[in-house]
Amino acid sequence: KIYKQYGNDTLKVIRENPYRLAEDIYGIGFRTADEIAKKMGISSDSPYRIKAALKYIILNAAGDGHCYLPEEELLEKTSIMLQIARDLVKDELSSLLFSQSFFMTTEDEKNLVYYMPYHVAENNVAKSLVELSLSEQSEISLDIDKVISDIEKESDIKFGEKQISAIKSSIQNGVSVITGGPGTGKTTIINAIIKIMELEKKEVLLAAPTGRAAKRITETTNREAKTIHRLLEISFANEESGFNRDEDSPLDCDVIIIDEVSMIDIILMSQLLKAIRMGTRLILVGDVDQLPSVGAGNVLKDIINSGVIKVLQLDEIFRQGEASMIILNAHLVNKGQNPVVNEKGKDFFFIHNKSSGEILETITNLCSERLPKFYGFHSLKDIQVLSPMRKGDLGVVKLNEELQKALNPKSESKRERRFGEEIFREGDKIMQIKNNYQISWELVENNYVTEEGTGVFNGDFGYIEEIDEEEGVIKVLFEDGKRVLYEFKQADELKLAYATTIHKSQGSEFPAVIIPAWSGPPMLLTRNLFYTAITRAIDLVVLVGEKRYISQMIRNNLISKRYSSLDKKISNYFRLVKEFHK
Repeated sequence: KIYKQYGNDTLKVIRENPYRLAEDIYGIGFRTADEIAKKMGISSDSPYRIKAALKYIILNAAGDGHCYLPEEELLEKTSIMLQIARDLVKDELSSLLFSQSFFMTTEDEKNLVYYMPYHVAENNVAKSLVELSLSEQSEISLDIDKVISDIEKESDIKFGEKQISAIKSSIQNGVSVITGGPGTGKTTIINAIIKIMELEKKEVLLAAPTGRAAKRITETTNREAKTIHRLLEISFANEESGFNRDEDSPLDCDVIIIDEVSMIDIILMSQLLKAIRMGTRLILVGDVDQLPSVGAGNVLKDIINSGVIKVLQLDEIFRQGEASMIILNAHLVNKGQNPVVNEKGKDFFFIHNKSSGEILETITNLCSERLPKFYGFHSLKDIQVLSPMRKGDLGVVKLNEELQKALNPKSESKRERRFGEEIFREGDKIMQIKNNYQISWELVENNYVTEEGTGVFNGDFGYIEEIDEEEGVIKVLFEDGKRVLYEFKQADELKLAYATTIHKSQGSEFPAVIIPAWSGPPMLLTRNLFYTAITRAIDLVVLVGEKRYISQMIRNNLISKRYSSLDKKISNYFRLVKEFHK
């Protein structure tokens, strides 16, 4: 990898500045580069080392969801990590600001330091949203009230006032946000907007951040929905990715509806907005109470808090009489109240267990015997165990070990191989854990290949069909029928998935969800994590453990603060535009 990057200059580059490896070579981080530098005798206060450490800390912060760090925090963290004086760190920070790798701004008398791409992305999102919201829309000639009334008759539904407002607002405004919990009618509203726009001969595009979320919209609207990356036509050259759709080649449509917006980070939102031309209606749909994006930013919450973009908050359960306990309990949890459990003939249950060992045993038994027997669920395809954490007695790693033993035990007829901390076995349920846009797949129906293409996405579930030691490949059949061959060296893109973290389940839905209710770090046992977990279930939720931990999660409304200024930038830019046009 290193030689491929630098060619004949490899030794020269490493001797001069080994910290370049952390920047240029995928898989080599600051710590590894620092070890190499130490062995080469590079001093602990080398400017190269300090600059690399500053980048490492600010990018780590981005990994935790922050768009910037306060200057004091950045200096302190870097100084402590490198064990050197703050003044030396400050000098190199000045150098990075001068070279425009970083950007510094002042807010409420505090200096805030951005890694430049995040500053540019925030500015672009703020500017684009304000301009789109103020841009002139094409006229709608239909009688909207009549069309809404016709939809109600056709679908045998009755929209509430807020649902009608959401439909009208999306048609009248350049940018609208529709937010609400499960069962508040978001999907019904999307379908109504699509119907109105198609009657007006408007071109509508649908997208979501993940493959599974896009698949779900396709199913609920009977229209094709793409991942945002696919919508923007991601392309590759020299191992670098980019998008074919941008300001020079915008998306050709009149309306864009994006679902699961809470999952979109600031960089992806910026790329999306670059590809939307003025006059296009943008409708953003999501649940602001779910977990925020894995990447940097707090996009949906900031857009709502800016006070500039039209927001429709749906808080009434649509068709209240038909609502399941899953939906009713999701709303109770969101209000800080305990769920109602174990009602006869309902779909939300709690099983009391007093130890982690007992919980593990119950969960295994539920997956292998009880739920398949009583509800007809398939052990692998229908039931998903969700845990707040990866490590610990009831973390994903331990759960997968035990569930693999019960649901796909070792057998002479099944080949297996260890990859890192996990054993992969033929028949295992796995998950793709990163987007891979270049990997090839075949669509298989009745043992015939009906289609070929590329791309498997973070969060896609599948099953190991074959492990071929001779060829060095793993054959995986994904739930959507795509068959993919992974070389052994690509196995780090896959994880066992009998159990997954709640974070990883975002954007997915499962017929049955089982959640252990046990002790863990307070930062993981939070209300919005628990809320996200129960809203993944379609037909059944089973909580296993102690009620006090459920109450603890619901009381712990800790929403970790993300450093982001998008809300302020939107309102500031809106004010400037308004003043300019006075």
